Amino acid sequence: MKSFVCKSATISLIGGTVLASLLGQGLSALALPEAEIMKILQQVPVFTVADAQGSPLIAVTKNDQGKEVRLTGIFISEQDAQQFFQKLQKDKPDVANKVKVRPVSLGEVYKLAAANANKPDALSFAYVPMSGEVESAKKILVESGKQYQGGVPLFVARGGKEQGYLTIQQNNEQIIPFFFEKQQLQVMIDRFKKEKPDMASTIKVEVVPLEGIMETMQKSNDETLTKIRLIPSGETIKFIQSLQQQPNK
Repeated sequence: MKSFVCKSATISLIGGTVLASLLGQGLSALALPEAEIMKILQQVPVFTVADAQGSPLIAVTKNDQGKEVRLTGIFISEQDAQQFFQKLQKDKPDVANKVKVRPVSLGEVYKLAAANANKPDALSFAYVPMSGEVESAKKILVESGKQYQGGVPLFVARGGKEQGYLTIQQNNEQIIPFFFEKQQLQVMIDRFKKEKPDMASTIKVEVVPLEGIMETMQKSNDETLTKIRLIPSGETIKFIQSLQQQPNK
């Protein structure tokens, strides 16, 4: 996988109303087609701790109502997943011997979550963000008078008189990139400012929760949502590259 903002790419702006209300206010009760949702999520690897059959490690806890909840962690960072696994090896070596860190598509997690949604013993998924990106998100939110409410932060930029979303041309598509890593977005912003210095002062960075994006896709079929692409962190891009370099078996 090459650098996202390649030299030949065209950066521009696009308007969008649905993305401004990602928590579902005023949205129609129509989901995007599953094929469109999977197009957005399928190419993003996340990491879980699971056994050889792919069954994830499950923790049983209680919610605010005292009801038991079956929970499994979905890590955005492989390093964070490995750190959790190393702690598991120390604390519960008998359990750790049966599992390991495994990559899984965010699309597959989405499908499993949807399939479990209405079951009485439904498995819940706890998305674990990268701590450094949470700190970046907190700073951005504080500057705009908001507070971090939890979840996995995604970073997106807006600009121009109408505060449209920064887009990029990729594979003949105009897409809206949402970055898991703030620094990657900054590279895109810096280039846009060089190309269009008259608009530099209008650029603003927004923070949107990954969970909000996925929820909105289930509640709205607005065409703007189909233009979203989730851009993995630099660490995850290196992981993808390492898989691509492995010989086919």
